[in-house]
Amino acid sequence: MIIIAGTVTVKQGLRDEAMRAASAMVEATRAEPGCRAYAFYADLQDPHTFFLFEEWESEEALQRHFATPHMAAFRAHLPGLLAAPIAIKRYAVASAVTM
Repeated sequence: MIIIAGTVTVKQGLRDEAMRAASAMVEATRAEPGCRAYAFYADLQDPHTFFLFEEWESEEALQRHFATPHMAAFRAHLPGLLAAPIAIKRYAVASAVTM
């Protein structure tokens, strides 16, 4: 399993536009084979900071995601929204336990 976790900070005045772009990404990505979870969450302290969480069944599923038209459109739109570079970490998880 692959986990992606990141922080995205958007420019002042562009929060609503960023939320629309993120919502479209979430809807399209959750329909992809191999996607277990995909979400953006708003920071409670800073309304211009969002957290990204992804969970993928395999490396192959994640690579297919990177090649989708909606990912290409999102990547093209993102630079105009960003106030800072995206900080992303990728984790390879051998096992997970539901608690």
